[in-house]
Amino acid sequence: MNGILLIDKPKNYTSRDVVNIIGKKLHTKKIGHTGTLDPIATGVLVLCIGNCTKLVDLITAYDKEYLATVILGIQTDTLDITGNILKNEQVDNIDKNIIIDALNHFKGEYFQEVPKYSAIKINGKKLYEYARQNKEIVLPKRKVKIKNIELISDIKYTEDNKLIFQFKTTVSKGTYIRSLINDIGNYLGVSATMQDLRRLKQGNFKIINCNNIEDESFKILSITDVLDLPKYEIKDKDLRKKIINGAIVNNIYNNQTVMFTIDNNVVAIYKIYNKDNTKLKPYKMFVNY
Repeated sequence: MNGILLIDKPKNYTSRDVVNIIGKKLHTKKIGHTGTLDPIATGVLVLCIGNCTKLVDLITAYDKEYLATVILGIQTDTLDITGNILKNEQVDNIDKNIIIDALNHFKGEYFQEVPKYSAIKINGKKLYEYARQNKEIVLPKRKVKIKNIELISDIKYTEDNKLIFQFKTTVSKGTYIRSLINDIGNYLGVSATMQDLRRLKQGNFKIINCNNIEDESFKILSITDVLDLPKYEIKDKDLRKKIINGAIVNNIYNNQTVMFTIDNNVVAIYKIYNKDNTKLKPYKMFVNY
């Protein structure tokens, strides 16, 4: 079985849990996800199955859209509400305009510190392993891009003087919404943590098109369903041999990237050869003939 499967990940499941459950239902071990969602998070989780696992890095690079719920007045070690509380303070004198100003401040590129409870590896060891062992380590920073961010709810003060609001944001690959919320809190001069997170979109994959994990049957998408690339059906025998063997070919197609098919089955994706723009070289190979 080959294809792309969209799942609406439920809360309290890891992304690996979902992969394991769907793998058992589809009777395959060749399956992977394209962007981790924390257990607290829900929403779009794109799974690649069979030879489509070769697309994982490509789909992982797509922009992602999130709906996030923030609590001001609490800080935790994990930067979300599931962690141990480090600070608990009252919030006042923050209104809607101040929140909007803070959100707008983060539009564009900035260097974001990776959360210590994350799977990023330092010296071959995941950061959360250092955190669980109470070992201090300098957290890396990565350039991320906040392409859009907007307040989509009223701000609400709780009885114990915490402030809750929601924002929607579109971000580049590698952006941690937990860290973004923590940075927003730092900008406001108050503790902040993520109460809830829902991924609404990844690339063109939308939550409305997702399957549920409990479903007994799933809509599996093909490569041509999900990749909007120029498609060329190979009929010439010499070209067919070259493509199947991964040879560099002449770029007579006037495109940076070309999807080659045989009998309407995708066999390869080729992209421009950086050493010679008149040539195309293999990017992803899918079928062995």
